[in-house]
Amino acid sequence: MAILSPARGYSASSVCYRPAMNTQALHRWPVVARPADFLRRPLDVRAVSLVLVLCIVWGFQQVALKAVATQVAPLLQLAVRFGGAAVFFGVWVFAQEGRRAFADGTLRSGVLLGLLFSFEYVLMGEALAHTTAAHSTVFLYTAPIFSALGLQFLPEERLSGAQWAGIGIAFLGIAVAFLGLGGRPAIELLTGDTLALLAGVSWGFSNVVLRRGRIGTARTAKIVLYQVAMAAVVLGAVAARTHQMRIELSAWTVADLLFQTLVVAISSYLLWFWLLRRYLTSRLMLLSLLTPLFGVLFGAVLLHEPIELRFAFGAVLVLAGVLIVNFNNLQRG
Repeated sequence: MAILSPARGYSASSVCYRPAMNTQALHRWPVVARPADFLRRPLDVRAVSLVLVLCIVWGFQQVALKAVATQVAPLLQLAVRFGGAAVFFGVWVFAQEGRRAFADGTLRSGVLLGLLFSFEYVLMGEALAHTTAAHSTVFLYTAPIFSALGLQFLPEERLSGAQWAGIGIAFLGIAVAFLGLGGRPAIELLTGDTLALLAGVSWGFSNVVLRRGRIGTARTAKIVLYQVAMAAVVLGAVAARTHQMRIELSAWTVADLLFQTLVVAISSYLLWFWLLRRYLTSRLMLLSLLTPLFGVLFGAVLLHEPIELRFAFGAVLVLAGVLIVNFNNLQRG
């Protein structure tokens, strides 16, 4: 799942990124951005390639969660995953900053960020109990819209009319690819769809907190720590409260938990933050719309879920919308 960490209060005219040239700084990647060092720029070929890798990983994680769901409840899988990541990033943060790690004014916005991050996963877990996975994916990926709306007061994040049209085409494509009644009662679908939409709102506005809150000035490891630590506590509590603590250990469940922790919650988040300290938030969020398409493709190949012609047509629309949003930026990159 995608998380963001743009630094707070830096305008496009006053900041640009330059890697440090001394050997001590090279061993402390990623470094704290300073006004003279930092500029989020349009996407280039490298950024697009790396985001596509992340979309593949994030799309596959849904299949991994579902594959062992009968042995470990998805909510418990997520709690374990975030708990392991919290240990990793906690050690990193305290090694860097010691006992005064949370005395830098980031605590309030960091906790808010962590709660929004946690609520996203709790809401999605509940949504899946009422609606289809396709509906949940559609409404979760309204998050870029809420991020873009919340960031429009920043000049460098504003989208043009053509780019907003691209957003519309991309979401039309997602609707065409995923929407369907799924054979469930309308009221139950409406309940699940509403919960999934609220998960998208939570994800989208967590990006605004990162962009404008004090937490946006923190090091990458600390930003991730706030999110995964809060998620581990909240999801673990909800799993215990709802009696979803059963786990059957096997080679598959161990492999799944290692993948969820090491690849998704640690490696992919570090790469995502690295990208978001260098490129524009709204552009990266929009490119992440490809994630659900990869998820469905993996589901078809690995779980033998059928792919309809409607999905193929919707995928083309999503790709077209993303290209419209990023076409000029890719040319300049």
